[in-house]
Amino acid sequence: MISEAILIGPLLQGFFVEHLLQHKHVSPQTIASYRDTFRLLLQYAHKRLKTEPAALEITALDAPVILSFLDSLEQDRHNCIRSRNIRLAAIRSFFRWLTLRNPELVGMATRILAIPVKRTDRRLIHSLTRDEINALLAAPDQSHWRGRRDAALLLTLYNTGARVSEITALHREHFLFGASTFVHLFGKGRKHRDIPLWPKTARVLKAWFREQSDAVTPLAFPSARAQRLSRNGVDYILKQAVARANCPSLNSKRIHPHAVRHTTGSHLLQSGVDLSVIALWLGHESIQTTHVYVEADLATKQRALNKLEPVGTNARRFKPQDHVLEFLSTL
Repeated sequence: MISEAILIGPLLQGFFVEHLLQHKHVSPQTIASYRDTFRLLLQYAHKRLKTEPAALEITALDAPVILSFLDSLEQDRHNCIRSRNIRLAAIRSFFRWLTLRNPELVGMATRILAIPVKRTDRRLIHSLTRDEINALLAAPDQSHWRGRRDAALLLTLYNTGARVSEITALHREHFLFGASTFVHLFGKGRKHRDIPLWPKTARVLKAWFREQSDAVTPLAFPSARAQRLSRNGVDYILKQAVARANCPSLNSKRIHPHAVRHTTGSHLLQSGVDLSVIALWLGHESIQTTHVYVEADLATKQRALNKLEPVGTNARRFKPQDHVLEFLSTL
């Protein structure tokens, strides 16, 4: 039984400041996603319930209101099911935390946690061919400072399979050149990983960092104003490279920074690298995430098909080659 009104404002402050930032140490991207979710939810509640967010009680946001909000995302804002599910995940996280802080709200939270995730078609990833990625990497005009930066950035992006947030946060000190040449990436969910660098990548980066030795910023790939590149900035660099690349097939594809990451994963798989290693390389929390590269890669499926016996042929029987194998076959 809830004895007194509980306003949502202090609860949200505790959720973001104490739980997400201090206890969970979530990434800025997660904070931004959750922030936008609750901003939309409070705006919807204000419109539907005629209550200012500062005066809104948590009990007003029961399951029917949350369900109605999720429906409005699809119908009024024309969000896809994937976006709807992301908003639901943020709301679930909040109410899961709320049950520990306010046990009297368990009944209400349970009803909200029972809201199902909508199933959606799983999109196959799209990656670039070897010729396409090579044309892209060769596109920047390296007679200018900006072109040399872009060439080093794109090559590092392909070598590491890094996310945009990871590549733009890199400092020169995060690269280690020596017997083992690698870069230290600060990944999603504040997870760190070390990625080895190809000799070509190391040579390009060494030359680039020598040029940057007197720079006022420690950033590995700064903007022209010595600031951290934005996501749109990296996307612009990539689109400029596509426009300059001598590869007509690139013009028919939707090229974005994450497509380079998908290309890294696909090419590692095609080279025979184990899925578990690719998951570590890309910083995937679950190998199930990495499995999409197998689903999308026709060459891997073809190799598996070639190992099968054609229909209508007799299967070969196993014959031991020596007495040891003959012994084992009798066990």
